Amino acid sequence: MDEAKDAFFRYLELEKRYSPHTVAAYRRDLAQFEAYLEGAAEGIDWSSVSRETIRSFLGSMMRHGMSHRSVARKQASLRSFFGYLSRRGLLDTNPTAGLASPKMEKRLPGFLREEEVAAAMDVIPCGSFTDARDKAILELFYGTGMRLSELARLDVGDLNVMGRSVRVLGKGDKERVLPLGKKLIASMKTYLATRDAASFRESDDALFVNREGRRLSRRGIQLRVAKRLKDVSEKEKLSPHVLRHTFATHLLDRGADLEAVKELLGHSSLSTTQVYTHLTMDHLKRVYRRSHPRADSHACSKENLV
Repeated sequence: MDEAKDAFFRYLELEKRYSPHTVAAYRRDLAQFEAYLEGAAEGIDWSSVSRETIRSFLGSMMRHGMSHRSVARKQASLRSFFGYLSRRGLLDTNPTAGLASPKMEKRLPGFLREEEVAAAMDVIPCGSFTDARDKAILELFYGTGMRLSELARLDVGDLNVMGRSVRVLGKGDKERVLPLGKKLIASMKTYLATRDAASFRESDDALFVNREGRRLSRRGIQLRVAKRLKDVSEKEKLSPHVLRHTFATHLLDRGADLEAVKELLGHSSLSTTQVYTHLTMDHLKRVYRRSHPRADSHACSKENLV
């Protein structure tokens, strides 16, 4: 069975083309389930795992305070693993078949107001390498809506300044080309000039680098974004993902087509993008109440009935 597990993880990496981060999450989920089985009287016996066993495992996770979202991910990991074993003929039945997913909590993504974004860009001084780099990072997140993982893996060659676009490798190594606005291009030119002038002792093809010239890590990018956004916002969670949410929300607020926003974000399903319509609907209601001449009229008020 250890060989089957190793083959499963190779399948995720090579055929499904999942990222190392996602594969590591699958490994943790499966290891946690194995630990749960080891605590049972019968120990680990994959062939005897039933739907009830999996339900009991997921239920124990929820009783220990794990979120619905995390439990749903663990169930997805087990569903993928047991499905793989069944297709390879290593199990007679798939215990996850027909297993209902836990009901997900609907959480609306946080986002910044337009004036907060503008202030974040304006407050960064000009001149130094780190200032130019951080401003370019903020502009790129807000101007394209790309994911943290996508920005972190960008190379200089992915940026097309003349064509005002950037090539991005998203989930499953799916490529998409994103347009860049004038202000974003100006910030990128400023950063590239300071990057070239820095004459790093160590050179890297990475678009965003640290003071030694090496690729800026995902954690490093998160810290820089949080530091810059704290200057203009009091929100507790200030991350690259907030800028991605802000990008989508502001586009829809200004009338962008939902399908177009889906393509820009790199979502595989329109339902994933539709969460932003909850946010934009509040905006549309405010615009309607403020703009329509009869939005606040009360045709059947007491005054009109006298």
